[in-house]
Amino acid sequence: MRVQVLQHVPFEGIGSMAPWLAARGVTPDYTRFYDDGLLPPVDGLDLVIVMGGPMSVNDEAQLSWLCAEKQFLREAIAHGVRVLGVCLGAQLIANALGARVYPNAEKEIGWFPIQGVSEDAVPGDACCRFPAESLVFHWHGETFDLPPGAVRLARSAACENQAFRFGGQVVGLQFHLEATPESAAAILGHCGDELVPAAWIQTEAAIRRVDAAVYAEANRLMGRILEDLVGAASP
Repeated sequence: MRVQVLQHVPFEGIGSMAPWLAARGVTPDYTRFYDDGLLPPVDGLDLVIVMGGPMSVNDEAQLSWLCAEKQFLREAIAHGVRVLGVCLGAQLIANALGARVYPNAEKEIGWFPIQGVSEDAVPGDACCRFPAESLVFHWHGETFDLPPGAVRLARSAACENQAFRFGGQVVGLQFHLEATPESAAAILGHCGDELVPAAWIQTEAAIRRVDAAVYAEANRLMGRILEDLVGAASP
């Protein structure tokens, strides 16, 4: 299985997805936009993982590589490549598919619950459906409209569009199921100035004291979504 990771900043890696891929004999390749930003041909790719970052998808004037990245995502989706987006990555996918990305009414930072959309409301098969409620790690100030043809998978009290799928091929997650204590600490170290008092922003202390079992459950859900998305694809 050929996997390409699109990474926007050094401190937001793939977290728990790394051991999930390693257990299947997969070593991903990386496009690092903070470095050379080289994108491969989409032919032959099985999965693209689009990670987060503090920039906006609307920053094309300042970050010209955003245009190339969105075009790459459109081409990958058109060629049938599986695509998974996390946080900024989900917003990039939504925007590449024609949806608007804009500031959410509330910033959402910390461990807050999301609610899975009921099965009756999600047409098609059971691909990537969420439990009734899950505790997940958020760090976002923007949100997105659902792209045409996409299906909402989860929402929260602070943000209506938390997760979506586009067919059985593309999944966008506004939150970080891949989070580990180390990856959360890295974001805290680089973006901690965003922790200002607000209804949906936790303190650094509250984020750091989350139990290991909470991370493990989020990582388990991340693994299930990956399995739904790529199935038993061979290395």
